[in-house]
Amino acid sequence: MIFVLAIIVEPNNITAMMISKADQALLNKKGISVDKFAEQLKTFKTGFPFLKIEDAATVGNGVLRPTSDEIAHYLSVWDNYCKAGNSVLKFVPASGAASRMFKDLFAFLSAEYDVPTSDFEKNFFNNIEKFAFYAELNAMCQKNNSASIQDLVAAGNYKAVVFNLLDFTGMNYGSLPKGLLKFHTYENDVRTSAEEHFVEGALYAAMGSKVRLHFTVSPNHKALFEELVAERKSYYEGLFGVEYEISFSEQKQSTDTVAADADNEPFRENGALVFRPGGHGALIENLNDIDADVIFIKNIDNVVPDRLKEDTVTYKKLLAGILVDLQRRAFEYIRLIDSGKYTHEQVQEMICFVQQELMCRNEEIKNMEDCDLVLYLRKKLNRPMRVCGMVKNVGEPGGGPFLAYNPDGSVSLQILESSQIDMNNAEAKSMFENGTHFNPVDLVCAVKNYNGEKFNLPQYVDKNTGFISHKSKNGRELKAMELPGLWNGAMSDWSTIFVEVPLITFNPVKTVNDLLREVHQ
Repeated sequence: MIFVLAIIVEPNNITAMMISKADQALLNKKGISVDKFAEQLKTFKTGFPFLKIEDAATVGNGVLRPTSDEIAHYLSVWDNYCKAGNSVLKFVPASGAASRMFKDLFAFLSAEYDVPTSDFEKNFFNNIEKFAFYAELNAMCQKNNSASIQDLVAAGNYKAVVFNLLDFTGMNYGSLPKGLLKFHTYENDVRTSAEEHFVEGALYAAMGSKVRLHFTVSPNHKALFEELVAERKSYYEGLFGVEYEISFSEQKQSTDTVAADADNEPFRENGALVFRPGGHGALIENLNDIDADVIFIKNIDNVVPDRLKEDTVTYKKLLAGILVDLQRRAFEYIRLIDSGKYTHEQVQEMICFVQQELMCRNEEIKNMEDCDLVLYLRKKLNRPMRVCGMVKNVGEPGGGPFLAYNPDGSVSLQILESSQIDMNNAEAKSMFENGTHFNPVDLVCAVKNYNGEKFNLPQYVDKNTGFISHKSKNGRELKAMELPGLWNGAMSDWSTIFVEVPLITFNPVKTVNDLLREVHQ
């Protein structure tokens, strides 16, 4: 194998690294620079630092709980914003395969027993007729086994039913993304989770009669999503009297991260470097390519049938109304700063706005010279903004809202995962465990500045907020690196506002049996 010497120049440090011509060709193909490659390897050795937190965000301390009058006001603000012809888009991360939804059923297929034994297996078969995909599954069983589901079950051939559901010779649900799975049954129809997002888009993200939707998908499934759109778009356009503009993007290969071995050297298979997707944080690049004034972000599996959509629609509009109202005021302050015609009282007003309403505090501002203070305020005002719904904590795994320290010494609102917090620090661990709210991934984002120009979103990522996980591949230890999460470190330097939303707006489907819950029936 022929190697070339790469010289990596860093501040106060020069690193030499041997990479082969094949390595260089692979890096070139992915669009990953040698510098970025070396930086990732270095991070495996140094690790990611824990974030310093001040407190968990709670109602009255970083989480807003609007009154009924305030809700009515912000709904009006959003309706007026929509009438003004602004550009709005609904962004749905939908690239992940649904295989984890069926983990228990895959285990059943490989089990030594042939009849449902675990509570999960019994629940699945006892309620199988309640699934939205039941009719299609029954037809598949008749096609492949010349028997209905009931006939197969009566004969004790339960595994044939599961096989028809999961295998590529059947419905292939074990390999499809969640967006293409049938979630809900209606009187004369069934809907996939992607279609439920079509409906949501028409209900709260329509600009006049236009609804813009964007799904991030995997290359393997893009054609299937396009087929779904071709089959169903006109139906929903007629149902809601709208016109859909639906687009797709794929996670960029340039956001992949190199895998490392136990010695923090590049993990190789047959001499070739192994790369892995960088996690949902890689989608900041996809989001950066979107041209819209306001972007709604919501996970593909967090949907409900029409009978339960009212609260979802109301609170999505509420979040959006709060966002555009705060953005308007931030723009007014920036223009005032740029005019140079501001008074001491107006500067104090800006400080209050940044600290009390944008929840970004810095003890050092009292020591700043007037010019530095104004520049600091302008920087905090002139950046992307997001309003995030937060639900009361009900024990779901995942991140939550916190007041955290930033690299510049300020304290602001952040969505943090447990991996970002030092659980060996008793005080930090207590803050995390005593958090009152949970992140349901319910965001509304403003990504343009006061001149209508797009922010370059990757500039606002805190690169120190990724994490390293330990896996195995073919019996060898493998270290994988995930980029700062899309709603975590990738949006670290945004203006962030948290708003309490009802638990009914958070109904994720993590396992297939979650579709049996009352909210999905």
